[in-house]
Amino acid sequence: MLACFTAFQACADRRVALVIGNSEYREIPALKNPDKDAEDVSNTFRLAGFDVFVAKDLTKIEFEKQFRNYLAAADGADLAIVYYSGHGFQIGGENFLIPVDASLTNAADIEVQAVKLDDVLQQLRAKSKIQVIILDACRNNPFPRKDYWLRDQLITAGDTGLAQVKSSLNTLIAFATEPGAVAYDGSGDLSPFSSAFSRRALAPNQEIRSVMAAVRRDVVEATAGKQVPWENSSLIDEVVLMRRASRPALPPVLEKVVPSGVGPVALDLPEPLDVDGGPVTVSIERPPALGRLILDGKPVAAGEPIAGKDLPRLQMDVPKGAGIQELVDMMAYATRDNWGGESQGILVFRVKNGEGAEGKQLVASLESEQKQEVVERGIHITGAAEAIENRDVQVPVGVGPVPLKLDFPTKDPAVSLKLASYPATGTLSLPDRALSPGSSVMADEVDQLRYEPQIGAVKPLIVGFEIRADNTSPKPATMKLSPSVDPCDREAGEPLDLQGVVPGLLPNEISGNAVDVCRAAVKAYPGVARFHYQLGRALLAVGKVDDAKKAIQEAADRGHVRAVFELGYIASSGIGAAVDPSKANGFYAKASDKGDPYGMTAWGRALFNGLGVKRDTGRGLDLLLKAAAMGHTYAMNDLAAIFTEGRNGVPADPARAVAFLKAGVERQDMYSMNILGRNYLSGRGVEKDTKQAQALFQKAMDLGQPYAPGSLARMYRDGDGVEQNLAEAQKLFELATDRGDYSAAYDRAAIEMQKGGKSDQVVAVRYLAFAAGLDLRNELPSARTTLAQFGAKPKTAALKQLRSELKSKVPAGGSVDDQLVKTARAVWEQANPRRDLF
Repeated sequence: MLACFTAFQACADRRVALVIGNSEYREIPALKNPDKDAEDVSNTFRLAGFDVFVAKDLTKIEFEKQFRNYLAAADGADLAIVYYSGHGFQIGGENFLIPVDASLTNAADIEVQAVKLDDVLQQLRAKSKIQVIILDACRNNPFPRKDYWLRDQLITAGDTGLAQVKSSLNTLIAFATEPGAVAYDGSGDLSPFSSAFSRRALAPNQEIRSVMAAVRRDVVEATAGKQVPWENSSLIDEVVLMRRASRPALPPVLEKVVPSGVGPVALDLPEPLDVDGGPVTVSIERPPALGRLILDGKPVAAGEPIAGKDLPRLQMDVPKGAGIQELVDMMAYATRDNWGGESQGILVFRVKNGEGAEGKQLVASLESEQKQEVVERGIHITGAAEAIENRDVQVPVGVGPVPLKLDFPTKDPAVSLKLASYPATGTLSLPDRALSPGSSVMADEVDQLRYEPQIGAVKPLIVGFEIRADNTSPKPATMKLSPSVDPCDREAGEPLDLQGVVPGLLPNEISGNAVDVCRAAVKAYPGVARFHYQLGRALLAVGKVDDAKKAIQEAADRGHVRAVFELGYIASSGIGAAVDPSKANGFYAKASDKGDPYGMTAWGRALFNGLGVKRDTGRGLDLLLKAAAMGHTYAMNDLAAIFTEGRNGVPADPARAVAFLKAGVERQDMYSMNILGRNYLSGRGVEKDTKQAQALFQKAMDLGQPYAPGSLARMYRDGDGVEQNLAEAQKLFELATDRGDYSAAYDRAAIEMQKGGKSDQVVAVRYLAFAAGLDLRNELPSARTTLAQFGAKPKTAALKQLRSELKSKVPAGGSVDDQLVKTARAVWEQANPRRDLF
């Protein structure tokens, strides 16, 4: 409470900003301003103490990656800001930001190539207390195509500007110009809007609505009224970008012995320090009664301003006879900075006679003390530099601000550290305030210094300090901050986890070492929900279901959104309990509401198809599109299936389906590769290209996709685009069976049966048993029908062979066919113990 007792001197809150400048467009003419706009605005936010993510010339995939890292940093933030400069336009009242690789030539391109502003805003709402979006993007639509798919219909694009946006509670959305109008680039390096914003945002302690009003005045003047910035605000809390409220730091009471009759004596007052890096002025509020104050040989009058840097040179001249008996006097002074901060100091004088032998002895003693103080201060500064110089501090990513533990050797009030070079990413802070370039820290605060690395940035960073003491020359010192990713994140982090810190691993990529390293992470950081969830993932991977569910529930209880989705997945899959679609949907809906792309995909799929919930096609489709926009390839593949066939009133458009499959392939999704390969093979939604199909099947197979070997095998079996090769087809069908493809198992049996008298009936029975055993949804009933046509001898031999491969017995019982199917299933599960290998 004491540290946070005023409106301005608040405890350090979390403020993050994402600044994007898109200039170098590939399919349309480049824009001249956004690159410089982004640089200038990012420096503004940096000076204001934000954790700033800066991105220039983003492709769609790069935007997804940068935005995910930003959202992870914004999780639980007090204020989240997105500033975008580049192309943007509206379609059907929806605003879109345009990445630099967008071509927008086909009707489906807007959904896979552009960024919907509403999606950005919804994600920020789910993450932060206050949201601010600032758009210098209201330019003409430069693309020739005018109609695009939005949800279930084709919509005509607007020609100019952006549409008005309704903001939710505690949100401000600012546009470079009014809705439907065009913003200008201006004649300089910066756009009129960005230039005005950077200038006005640096005004200290100005509420953002006042800042935007000043920006509006500047832009109207600069464009002769042609451009009028506009904003929509529902803020209920004050937002101050540039906080300047810290009082100049100085000791409140000092005591000094001053001899009389010896001329001006140095008072050695410490220099008042503005921790925000600005100048400080001093005025004498109550001058001493027993003598005069002198600075550089001139008297100083009451109320006369003195530069703070000159205060250590202030002297006092006490006339002869004033200290024949020891007297006490005092001086009161006030220090003020440019931001309205003020501190008071008091100096108590003990005036003693400086004449005669005793006086000479007193003066000599005082001079000796002063020299000793100078020596000790020099030692303090040298020791302070040595404590910092060449330090390499390992700082874990994603665990909050980490104490630097510098063990600073002095708390001398005259010693301070100024930030000469601020780390390029991340934030330095003290418990009561964020630091920015040029900030200073008092000696007694140094041991409280903290650093929070920026998520996604792992390169070592240099921090430079200038160690100062009054008017002595500053001594430089540099140190290195080395962000590091915890082994638990490396071994068990999950893709598209908006509270994660790494690109993540698929379930089949989690190593057996993950359990140990994640247990260690949970022990070291019990309050970090992400580690509890990743421990649960690792435990699931090794089959410890009960322990996994406990860890995942703990993560969900601590606020980890992906853990909420995982609880739904467990309920829908029947892992360790009966399948419960209603319970699963409850978890999916909660995760979806929090912006999780996995949750949006699962809940959207359920709504669209009416799986355990009343069908809501429009809402389900919208959620799938939002998840795809976040880069979730599972949603892309679901959408491709919907658009290929046309479902639930959504019209079929194979070309639209192909657009989503290509987007999945760009994100290295092996399932998208296999499905798109089939499209190229059949010519559905795309021109037939067997070589492209073969390449996609091969890449998907190399990545471990379970059905791709079967897809490639059929090409070799049928001689479709390749020379027929039954031996290669047979080998590939067997590989697909090993991965769980029941259709490939059936096709392998069929190849064997087609050999006529040379066929091995035991092999045929074996693969028919796998086909039936792996077909859990009974989508291939002909597998059992065909198996029933074989005689007892090959069945008995195949059953004996399968049983010999098992480490544990399968209970006997039922028909031979039933035993074959159960045993084949058990053989496959023994080889693939992971519930989620593929």
